[in-house]
Amino acid sequence: MAAAASLCPNPPFSAPSSSSPATKTPPFPTRHPFFFRSRPSSTYTHKINLLKSANNRISSNKAVVFRCSFNSSNGGVGVTRPEYVPNRISDPSYVRVFDTTLRDGEQSPGATMTTKQKLDIARQLSRLGVDIIEAGFPASSEADLEAVQLIAKEIGNSDDTEVHVPVICGLARCNKRDIDKSWEAVRFARKPRIHTFIATSEIHMKHKLKMSKAEVVEKARSMVAYARSLGCPDVEFSPEDAGRSEREFLYEILGEVIRAGATTLNIPDTVGYLLPHEFGQLIADIKANTPGIENVIISTHCQNDLGLSTANTLAGAFAGARQVEVTINGIGERAGNASLEEVVMALKCRGGQVMGGLYTGINTQHIFTASKMVEEYSGLHVQPHKAIVGANAFAHESGIHQDGMLKHKETYEIIAPEDIGLHRANESGIVLGKLSGRHALKAKLLELGYDIDGKELEDLFWRFKSVAEKKKSITDDDLIALVSDEVFQPEVRWKLGDVQVTCGTLGLSTATVKLIDADGQEHVECSVGTGPVDAAYKAVDLIVKVPVSLLEYSMSAVTEGIDAIATTRVLIRGDNSEATSTHAMTGEVISRTFSGTGAAMDIVVSSVRAYLGALNKKLSFGKLEDRSPSLLEANASRVKSVV
Repeated sequence: MAAAASLCPNPPFSAPSSSSPATKTPPFPTRHPFFFRSRPSSTYTHKINLLKSANNRISSNKAVVFRCSFNSSNGGVGVTRPEYVPNRISDPSYVRVFDTTLRDGEQSPGATMTTKQKLDIARQLSRLGVDIIEAGFPASSEADLEAVQLIAKEIGNSDDTEVHVPVICGLARCNKRDIDKSWEAVRFARKPRIHTFIATSEIHMKHKLKMSKAEVVEKARSMVAYARSLGCPDVEFSPEDAGRSEREFLYEILGEVIRAGATTLNIPDTVGYLLPHEFGQLIADIKANTPGIENVIISTHCQNDLGLSTANTLAGAFAGARQVEVTINGIGERAGNASLEEVVMALKCRGGQVMGGLYTGINTQHIFTASKMVEEYSGLHVQPHKAIVGANAFAHESGIHQDGMLKHKETYEIIAPEDIGLHRANESGIVLGKLSGRHALKAKLLELGYDIDGKELEDLFWRFKSVAEKKKSITDDDLIALVSDEVFQPEVRWKLGDVQVTCGTLGLSTATVKLIDADGQEHVECSVGTGPVDAAYKAVDLIVKVPVSLLEYSMSAVTEGIDAIATTRVLIRGDNSEATSTHAMTGEVISRTFSGTGAAMDIVVSSVRAYLGALNKKLSFGKLEDRSPSLLEANASRVKSVV
């Protein structure tokens, strides 16, 4: 713990200690990639031999060293997924992927999504092949309950033979009301799951729960039993803040919930405190010392507060966890969660070489589309240097790297962009301009990972033609910005007609805005402000009449040059109590925030589009009329991933 202590001096809690003399110390290979300190043992002889044989194969086939070799045995397309049994996996090398983008991911500030958007993402996660979708926290609000319920009905019972039907899971605190709400939401799924949790660290029990250890154990045991009594065959239990919990207490409470009927034990590093060798040792200790552990699946849930969530998740999987809890793009509270794309691609790339053959059922060619969809719907932009899905992930600018890439791609790429559904720019040789037609536009969009048809393609085409008339050339980034602005938008309640502004040093900034409502009627208002954007926003407020506060406003140019498309992102919060939810961990009632994005060559137009996007999302949130299956099915087909 010396290394951890130096990172966090004088912690207000007891740091995890090594196992007591009476506790079995699980064996680990000393040359494990994450360098566990424990001694090797005959129990892990088979795993060590697997690693040695893998290393021998690598040394005899140097091509594998330089680039990942993908096939069906390590998570490629066409992988055979073991039949789902809640507390057992027939193949010991298979790792279940539990996606919590719609629950933990949505807890990020500004990441609130409408029901339609959640359904779109759930459908994309199904195409991706995730094993479990944690669709939300049903007890937080009626809107969340209905969203999870709809996902359970639509995605949890899909008759599409080309996609995997995932388990649909709902989160619940250890109380009957939460568990009842969760069961009410997920029971319609073909494979429902309730995920309940309670804190087990000293600091949480003393200061948050104000409960003794005995009370926490009894609450956990009784609530798991209650969830099973409702008829739910699949119950997951999480000891919140397990990373800072006393080991012997963890073994005790986990043993009790196993006896009560838990099928999966999730071990969360809730505050991202542990280092990889510590988290791997925690999983190994639990596996070696918890009574009945052979009858459940061990899971991991690693937060990214120290930037170690992916490393910790991989360490946990190597130590014996067979479920990993992740989010698309790594979004989530504070610094976020373990990233699905990082964990999956790490297992796909190295699982067969140094991790004993671990693999997942993810169809990685759907990763890029899922990433873009979550980015646009959540409003949380992916940083350019983000692993796997960032804009620079496959960019090579230095002369040495470019020279190497021209000679042999594997010199600087261990993963091909095509493996995640991203095709290299200009592979088709298509260069778009003002004379390009719909077929050329559609072909270019397919190259970028978007399959758009019908009215959406028609609307996007005319937006493209408008920009092409003003620009000499249309770049890939320009197209992606237009797709984001035209396709990844909430249900339209208000649409921008026209905007006219007057500004400068000679007088007040004024704006005239024309908006079109859902019935096609036009509304025009004028206003003054401190600048053209402020004036335009005030004019919009006069029309829409929804009290909101603007929390964030940012703008960036998509490309270089004076004719660049400007993209704007705004974050708003309603000045009323209509859009509130209960925070899963703290129980606090919070006001939801809504993000919106816009793109245009005119910065005022871009700004108004972004503001309307946020307003439309707020107005669409919690509205029952947006939840009819026929409407949602029609909208969900707008964006299809490319295989």
